[in-house]
Amino acid sequence: MTEKRIVITEFGTAAFPDPCKNIFSRFFTYFQGIEVTDNCLVNVYPIGEDFYACTETNFITKVDPDTLEAVKKVDLCKYVSINGISAHPHIEQDGTVYNIGNCFGKNMSLAYNIVKIPPAQKDKSDPIEKSKVVVQFPSSERFKPSYVHSFGMTDKYLVFVETPIKIHLLKFLSSWSIRGTNYMDCFETNDKMGTWFHLATKDPGEYIDHKFRTSAFNLFHHINCYEDHGFIVVDLCTWKGSELVYNYLYLANLRQNWEEVKKTAMQAPQPEVRRYVLPLDIYQEEQGKNLISLPYTTATAVLCSDGTIWLEPEVIFSEPRLAFEFPQINYSKHSGKDYTFAYGLGLNHFIPDQICKLNVKSKEIQVWQEPDSYPSEPLFVPSPDAEDEDDGVLLSIVVKPGADQHPAYLLILNARDLTEIARAEVDVIIPVTFHGMYKEA
Repeated sequence: MTEKRIVITEFGTAAFPDPCKNIFSRFFTYFQGIEVTDNCLVNVYPIGEDFYACTETNFITKVDPDTLEAVKKVDLCKYVSINGISAHPHIEQDGTVYNIGNCFGKNMSLAYNIVKIPPAQKDKSDPIEKSKVVVQFPSSERFKPSYVHSFGMTDKYLVFVETPIKIHLLKFLSSWSIRGTNYMDCFETNDKMGTWFHLATKDPGEYIDHKFRTSAFNLFHHINCYEDHGFIVVDLCTWKGSELVYNYLYLANLRQNWEEVKKTAMQAPQPEVRRYVLPLDIYQEEQGKNLISLPYTTATAVLCSDGTIWLEPEVIFSEPRLAFEFPQINYSKHSGKDYTFAYGLGLNHFIPDQICKLNVKSKEIQVWQEPDSYPSEPLFVPSPDAEDEDDGVLLSIVVKPGADQHPAYLLILNARDLTEIARAEVDVIIPVTFHGMYKEA
């Protein structure tokens, strides 16, 4: 507001150049370093006894949970070797945080680092200062990292899915100061790559050099991963093919009339909830046969003559142009463990107008929906002393932009059957959010 212009390039919006700088001074600024956004609008998570808002860059912002004031900005690059870090960390019961970020590895080759931040310290020191890299995943291409939005974690293993959606580093490095473009302009796809699954152990952190491959898809959100009798089950919200889904989310597309929005969405990748199963024990004599012996899934893994293991998924949910996205589970009890229920948004041709409950075992789905109402990611809150996995409530912020009164409200649903328990209405418009968390009072 002070400069009366956008001064930092965002994901889909380029900054306006400083009118007081000519091309030579902007070129000089380029060699001083790239200024990436600290606009932490994607998620919130705890570190120690504090809460941090985050985006997908190296900056996180400490937030006062009572006043919502921004307390301080933290540059994670000062503590660990990463260039950016995901907005979807995993939090263990003791408060230990695991996250993934890309970095330059040995000989300037690209890699992906798993970062571990310890829980609250007895001496009250900042846990971020004790952050460390525990394991490194290799990159399929030396100068083109894959876009990483989330990763999977079980009790003993880390799962990283490397998709063919690539960031062209040379474009990225020249975007801000020279070319005046944004993050989206730096994406490209590697149609021949397909999708690679990477595995590592957590403690100690060691990379497992199995070459798991499958066909190309977009991936933003893991639902859950767990171990079962020598296999790792990985449930994902996928979009078929290598074309970047974000291409369809420009406001110019979403502001069209509904029939035009649907036409545009028909050209986009098809969303599916998929289950992949990764075998841990692989023997050369098992070439050509399905290595998966779990009785409850049709997912397959076949060892090929070149040493790769080709994966085919079980499709848990798929309806034309309806995505189950922004998934949540009973995280405190079932993260990294066998589970039955997932909750998410139903994206109808990219428009979030449903709250869904998916039984990943029976494949049954339940839906909450009201006319002209657009909910946000449903957060699961377990009931005190709950015994059943779905004993709890869902919290979602719902926007009703056409309402004369109460255009937004916090919706509370019974997680068992999606019946409404209560709603807390406000007389201001609240933007549809990405992700969030709840804090017990």
